[in-house]
Amino acid sequence: MIIQAFLRWVETAKATDRARAASALARAYCAKDGDRIDRHAADMAMTFLLDDPSPKVRLALAEALAAAPEAPRSIILSLAQDQPEIAFAVATRSPVLSDDDLIDLAARGTAELRAFIASRRLVSRGVAAAIGEVGGVPEVMILLENTAADLSRRTLKRLADRLGDVCSIRNLLLEREDLPADARQVLVEQVGAALNGTAFLQAVIGAERLQRVARQACETAAIDMAGMVEDADIRGLVEELRVTGRLTPALLVNALCHGRIDFFATAIEDLTRVGGKRVRSILSDGRTQALQALFEKGGLGRDVSTLFAEAILIWRRERRQGSHIPAASIASVLVQRLRHTADSSGLSECVEKLAIAEQRRFARDYANVAARQAA
Repeated sequence: MIIQAFLRWVETAKATDRARAASALARAYCAKDGDRIDRHAADMAMTFLLDDPSPKVRLALAEALAAAPEAPRSIILSLAQDQPEIAFAVATRSPVLSDDDLIDLAARGTAELRAFIASRRLVSRGVAAAIGEVGGVPEVMILLENTAADLSRRTLKRLADRLGDVCSIRNLLLEREDLPADARQVLVEQVGAALNGTAFLQAVIGAERLQRVARQACETAAIDMAGMVEDADIRGLVEELRVTGRLTPALLVNALCHGRIDFFATAIEDLTRVGGKRVRSILSDGRTQALQALFEKGGLGRDVSTLFAEAILIWRRERRQGSHIPAASIASVLVQRLRHTADSSGLSECVEKLAIAEQRRFARDYANVAARQAA
């Protein structure tokens, strides 16, 4: 009877009074002694208030129910899809909303609603993935800044693919220690694309040279990453480089010269579709003919496969002698080889630069030793 009287009163009461009454009704429903009221009738009354013409009434209802685990799910779902200021209270706080509810709301809701969900105290992997798939820049930024959001490696890669060209998103992703290598490589490529698109640099350096510098910077970054990541990340990095056309002979010889043998072996495995154990066995102990056959199976031409086989033999020798970075030995031999070979693979420039870099490093080391001896 009290609820029926409440409904009759609502029809003539002012909006401010209705808002206070809605708040009181919701608190009574969720109170520990809420069984003292007719809960079904109260549920019907709150459902009736969802259609109140005044946002103040619905906001009062939302704020009173937002943190209550006892709140009726149907009412919470309705409030979550109301005006932004009303949806905010329940979308950010309500424990009634399950992951499935939040995923559905993120998929069908507005950008504001996704932003509210992204700022929740806990954001599960599934919910984060849903926002990452359809969210725009503002809500994704909120998601990345939320330390309580559980973002999987796949979601981080998806964000890099979708929004890596946005500087603010790219910076937030690059700051993460859990960013997988393939996603990091995507962002490096985005930086290179941004450099290529800079009119000032094109005017100063020239478009062709700028593209070459950006490409070399991306390859250098890939080689650096290859030396710092785990095996699982190496596979993702190799796949990303292959898909984007970056897994070139020049990149492979660069990796080999810098001692990135795990990366090199994984790349050959990916290109040839030969099992990992077999690839590593051939690289470690295979004869020259076996090495050449392996490289040619990966799509390398006969001239290039011969050079790679010789580079592997040098790497083995350097490894037996305890050298961890045989760049000078490999690069110097390959430079001599390439001077007498028609090179269509882009190796000449790469190898010559490696050789020059090693010569400069040796010169710096020699100067440092001489300076210490003279002191």
